Amino acid sequence: MQLKRVVVTGLGAITPLGNNVQDYWTGLINGISGAGRITHFDPSKFKTQFACEVKGFNPEDYFERKEVKRVDLFSQYGVASAHQAVIDANISDNPVINKERVGVIWASGIGGLFTFQEECFAYAKGDGTPRFNPFFIPKMISDICSGHISIRFGFRGPNFSVVSACASSTNALIDAFNYIRLGKADIIVTGGSEAACTESGIGGFNALQALSTRNDSPETASRPFDKDRDGFVLGEGSGAIILEEYEHAIKRGAKIYAEMVGGGMSADAYHITAPHPDGIGARNVMNDALNDAGMTAADIDYINVHGTSTPLGDVAETKAILGVFGEHAYKLNISSTKSMTGHLLGAAGAIEAIASILAVKEGIIPPTINHFTDDPELDANLNFTFNTAQKREVRAALSNTFGFGGHNASVIFKKYNG
Repeated sequence: MQLKRVVVTGLGAITPLGNNVQDYWTGLINGISGAGRITHFDPSKFKTQFACEVKGFNPEDYFERKEVKRVDLFSQYGVASAHQAVIDANISDNPVINKERVGVIWASGIGGLFTFQEECFAYAKGDGTPRFNPFFIPKMISDICSGHISIRFGFRGPNFSVVSACASSTNALIDAFNYIRLGKADIIVTGGSEAACTESGIGGFNALQALSTRNDSPETASRPFDKDRDGFVLGEGSGAIILEEYEHAIKRGAKIYAEMVGGGMSADAYHITAPHPDGIGARNVMNDALNDAGMTAADIDYINVHGTSTPLGDVAETKAILGVFGEHAYKLNISSTKSMTGHLLGAAGAIEAIASILAVKEGIIPPTINHFTDDPELDANLNFTFNTAQKREVRAALSNTFGFGGHNASVIFKKYNG
């Protein structure tokens, strides 16, 4: 069968750099760090006392006051970004839209951690009598944000959620892409949201020794590809993307940001938390995405890398890029926007896809900030776009996300040329 083309017609974002797409993008291209001391709780007894939190978010901009207590923070972020994207794409109350063919495929790596922690802490402090909030389970479960978005807008097409740790929202994008090109839907609201900057979130990642402990300088703590990187910085927020079948978008006169042309998936089959040291899974997923798009390595100009600022991960991903792109790797721009946003776990792929889409549209590569010292284990001839954004034509961009469990996912967006 002839696969349908898929384009991007709407974007929304709630991030540590700003609570809309424009503020997020402005923060990225200006190399702004979203890191600071944690405000969600008192972190003074924790090894890591900082994170990339969302700032100035008011849920009552998107929910009635009585609703707020019934919706976990990860869903508040998700609904807010989806609301922005739906408005941006003009699909909310548009009479030409058949809502039976509009779906929601959403992602979260952890789901309602604030709610889970709050309810369990309250029970543990009590006398053993079970007194749980009736909204405990509906607030916590990872699929609920997808349900909220569908209910809010009356979208009755495919509706489900994806969980694959930090690859979750990239996998959601790939599912949405495939449902549309197979003719199962005209439009899908996709992306991911996460809100894990809690005592259990920070404490759990500290126990894994996964987080930076650079408490004296939070804004420089996320330093992908720097010799002195010491772990990732936890982030929170949400990104939403409207994917739409090309002919449907053209017929209704939709604004088109870029075209989504491929998605790849693979597994490391190596370790529950560490990447394969030779980057085998990362190499395979990028090749899979290129094959799916019918493209060659030479067609890509920019890679938004997973680049978490961990000692092992950054080396493995660099090896994989060299393995896939060969000599063309030296013509690429490579950058990790996690140096500014921190790591949004299950929402990382969504906000990084937005960065990739805007790099294609605007011809600007966001930088990898916080580079101070070259790492001798990395090829210094690669262009990691250190510290300052760079202007260039971006014909196509590839975005990587990798997750605990060995999950790998990559997506490709190219410039829309009609």
